[in-house]
Amino acid sequence: MATLAKSTKYYVFLIFLLAIYLLASSRPIHAQLPASTLSPDGSSATAPHLKVSLVSSAATVAPGAGFQTGLHFVLDRDWHVYWINAGDSGEPPTIKWQLPAGITASPMQYPVPQRLPLGPLMDFGYPNEVLYPIDMEVAPTFKARTPVVLTANVGWLVCRESCIPGKATLNLHLPTGPTPTVNQTGLALIQKWNSRVPKPLPATDSATFSEFKNDPADLLLTVRTPHPSAGAIFFPLETAQIDNPARQALIPRPDGVSISLKKDTDLKTIPAMLSGVIVFADSAAFEVHAKPGPILTSTLKPTVSAPVPTGGLFRVLGLALIGGIILNLMPCVFPVLFIKALSLVQSSQTERRQMRLHGLVYTLGILVSFWIVVAVLLTLRAAGQHLGWGFQFQSPAFLAVMALLLFFLGLSLAGMFEIGLTLTSAGGSLAQKQGYSGSFFTGVLAMVVATPCTAPFMGVAIGYALAEPSWISFLVFTALGIGLAAPYLLLAFQPAWTRILPRPGAWMEVLKQATAVPIFATVIWLVWLFTSTTSANALSGLLLALLLLGIAAWVLGRWPARRASTLIAALVILLAIAAPIYAVQIFAKSQERSSSTTATGTANPKDWQPFSPTIIASYRAQGRPVLVDFTANWCLSCQVNERVVLDRPDVEAKLAGSGIALVRADWTHHDDDIAQALAQLGRSGVPAYALYPADPAQQPILLPEVLTSGIVFDAVARIAPQTAKLAKP
Repeated sequence: MATLAKSTKYYVFLIFLLAIYLLASSRPIHAQLPASTLSPDGSSATAPHLKVSLVSSAATVAPGAGFQTGLHFVLDRDWHVYWINAGDSGEPPTIKWQLPAGITASPMQYPVPQRLPLGPLMDFGYPNEVLYPIDMEVAPTFKARTPVVLTANVGWLVCRESCIPGKATLNLHLPTGPTPTVNQTGLALIQKWNSRVPKPLPATDSATFSEFKNDPADLLLTVRTPHPSAGAIFFPLETAQIDNPARQALIPRPDGVSISLKKDTDLKTIPAMLSGVIVFADSAAFEVHAKPGPILTSTLKPTVSAPVPTGGLFRVLGLALIGGIILNLMPCVFPVLFIKALSLVQSSQTERRQMRLHGLVYTLGILVSFWIVVAVLLTLRAAGQHLGWGFQFQSPAFLAVMALLLFFLGLSLAGMFEIGLTLTSAGGSLAQKQGYSGSFFTGVLAMVVATPCTAPFMGVAIGYALAEPSWISFLVFTALGIGLAAPYLLLAFQPAWTRILPRPGAWMEVLKQATAVPIFATVIWLVWLFTSTTSANALSGLLLALLLLGIAAWVLGRWPARRASTLIAALVILLAIAAPIYAVQIFAKSQERSSSTTATGTANPKDWQPFSPTIIASYRAQGRPVLVDFTANWCLSCQVNERVVLDRPDVEAKLAGSGIALVRADWTHHDDDIAQALAQLGRSGVPAYALYPADPAQQPILLPEVLTSGIVFDAVARIAPQTAKLAKP
């Protein structure tokens, strides 16, 4: 189950979010980091991709009357700042106060964060907006001054696919008086975010964690609490204790809840304390400080997965609902809907009351059909887990299978062949029945005849069902079914609306074929991602598989609904699936050989040298090109590029034999030399990758922010001609 979490948010928003991500990675970036612009009163500052403000709950400061302030960030869309534990990369904001005598500030508090995945890593932070509450104490002996000035030196890191650090000095001017008064606007904003700050675990509750004797890679966190535990998720306060991206699975208990956690690979001994925040499905959050418990000898495994963020789930259900509604416009579904709608218009008032019941039964037929489909998918998923498949986007085999699935469905949408003709015929005979059974099987027929047109939406639903808990899969398919049933159900209750229905015609076939375009665009992205995780040799296997699928689709289109052609197409499809998987296995063996070669004496390019302006000039004076990796520990994209591309054995071998000097500019902590070098390259943040030719007169070559092995190989061939004749691994 743990490996499934890494693919979840990537596949659900496959067509929309990831296409935007790839386009955004090549956007132009400002040449220099603009300084923060202060507001006239100095309480807020505008910086790249955010506005930061100091907010106060007090309108007047009085002796002995404490109040709250808040550090408020409003961010550009899809940009984020970080929680106290940023996760696999990143840094939380910092604040240093300069306060008048008699006023002291407590540590900054952190609301419940969100999980922010990118590739194989996971961060914890806040997209769009957050306020960090801060308690201020005012001594009874405080001597009033007018006004009081609270000064805060604030630093932050704002990230999307790149990260930009920033800082500002903010001032809050507050009048003083003998009695306190309230700033209603500031108080309301602070209270909103105060409600999201985790509370201490009640004294009547307790928390422990244990290891599994038979599975030492897992930990089991148990919280004994009467709080409802329909779902829960754990955010660790310490780094390098649990594997942040791994799926957390839930085990309901009569006296609370247990959550299965995967250990971090760097955790060698059991910690003395497992501290973090547990968030329940109703958004209640508590601080947890769990002590070690006894080692578990049972083979108990979680049966219910922890919840996904509510906002993301609602978005997926909305997409599924819209997808089901759009299916009614397809040529395979719309004629059925149109004929049924005409029968509603021609019915009498008495019959219409009956037709409303028929509409509900019709809806039930669709839902039952979709539930059967999702049950089959969950059975297949269980079989996949048993076989050890990694259903995630870091698995080349999974990427290949999903690319083939979408390509095959796209061919059907484009009109090369039709899916499910035999099932459609069988469903039609059942739909001829009279009474409520006829309405039920008409719903079944609507789902069956929708099969060829369901391709793009079923493709997303299938991927989601392979990666998410069972109850979420059922919700997604239920939403898809309700969307498909909604038009007829509405017409059953309001027959007059049939007047607005357009007539069936050729426009429906055009619409169906047009939906193949985003499907093929998704296939292109999957092929690109497959290449970035394997090699050009493995890519040839996937391209061969796509050709075989084209042949299978031609056979099905040339001789439709024939047993012999279906059998031949099935065999070709199996061969198509086997081709890329076999190529991936060959690639994995070549990786092992490359690792073995590196261990027996090949130069190891992991020995990156620290950055300085002089070292680049020195290497270029020696006639050696230089590759500079501008990176930081808090930069998630940097870590992904390093783990997925730069640390790959074939990339390391290529760099080692190229004669290129490797320099790493670590910007984890601010460095003026690195900032100046980035500005000279026209960059304001990391990641950035620059190849400096050996000739100092030539300008550096900038690589994209999202790396692939092919990009690195091509750059090496350009910058180091002496290696251009070498075959790419």
